Amino acid sequence: MNELTKAMQLLENNDTENALSILKQSLDHATDDEKFTIADIYMQWGFYEEALSVLSPLIHIYPEESELLMMLAQLYTEMNQDDNALELLHRISPGDDAYVPALLQLADLYQAQGLYEVAEQKLSEARNLAPDEEIIDFALAELLFSIADYGRAITYYLKVQSPKIADVTIIDRLAESYAAIGQYEKALDCFLQIDSEDPALLFKFGLTASRAGRNDLAIKAWEKTIEIDPYYYAVYYHLAKVYDEEEWVQEAYQTAKAGIDHNEYNKELYYLAGTLLFKLDNPHEGEEYIRRAIDLDPDYKEAILFLIQIFKDKENHDAVIELIQDMKLTGSDDSIYDWELARAYNELEDYAEAAKYYQEAYVVLDKDSDFLKEYGYFLIEDGKKEDGLALLKAYLQIIPEDAETLEYVERMDA
Repeated sequence: MNELTKAMQLLENNDTENALSILKQSLDHATDDEKFTIADIYMQWGFYEEALSVLSPLIHIYPEESELLMMLAQLYTEMNQDDNALELLHRISPGDDAYVPALLQLADLYQAQGLYEVAEQKLSEARNLAPDEEIIDFALAELLFSIADYGRAITYYLKVQSPKIADVTIIDRLAESYAAIGQYEKALDCFLQIDSEDPALLFKFGLTASRAGRNDLAIKAWEKTIEIDPYYYAVYYHLAKVYDEEEWVQEAYQTAKAGIDHNEYNKELYYLAGTLLFKLDNPHEGEEYIRRAIDLDPDYKEAILFLIQIFKDKENHDAVIELIQDMKLTGSDDSIYDWELARAYNELEDYAEAAKYYQEAYVVLDKDSDFLKEYGYFLIEDGKKEDGLALLKAYLQIIPEDAETLEYVERMDA
């Protein structure tokens, strides 16, 4: 055993060649117990083939030795030979002291294979046999957490008394689980108990605080996130949005701009920065930012419609037409764009073009009440009374309480 101790020391000092030499020599005169220890050393240091060469003969000598079965199953798992591992674990009988640990190991294997129901069955069986073992409650909680069954996961996390197991902090998991099912106040209570500098956790804390209506806490969490990791890109958009909600528009813009500086391909940040610049009475630069967002994603409908509305507010109908036609050239198309083109041409008194785009929009918007009403009135004014009345009647089927339109239809239909 002194040789094994020496070998361990050599491994710790990165003298792998001499350590392996000693272990190999030790096997020549080692007892079976010592061979088991040598195999364990091999496994600890990742020498799986060497460990297998030691354990394989032993399992033939002691085929029912549960500790050996467990160790060899773990080795096969590390070597991605799950079928061999499963076969060994199933050889451990219910009366064996190792049966519950074997069930836990089986559950890990089935979970890794995506057989979550089977994994849960194994863990439930283990829990029935050892109801006071918190490691089983923890394993069940982690399994359920991994498949987004957060409500049930919480039930088991709450049974775990230890604050931390296997590098997992229980209060962190509870916080995330409560947030995931919309119980933001409970999640916030958990997050407030956590003293962490993990940017991912702080980001989630901020999201929860924001959803719970605690923008003050969200701002603190997200400012700290950026302080710790300025390259945690996701935080900039959310922090800027919360600043905007608090009417700290300048701070919101500066945060969005800082986010762009770290990630120049984030369309949401360009769009947000653009809208904030409009609030700051800088429409020229605001339009540039929003156009940059659209350049990044020609199908960015929210940004396109925002710009259309800006042009409409200025009665710049030519700009509306130019923008939408440019979008169509990129392959971006939507019935709403056809509707806006129809409106723009109508304002410019180009009724033929307006009629063309109203008809194109109608193909998709034939059930949209606002569109039917507008198009119906347009057709009547354009001299197509019967077609217009048909659309207004279809509109009234959807919105029968519109007395003014009903009266108009009855009068025109008389």
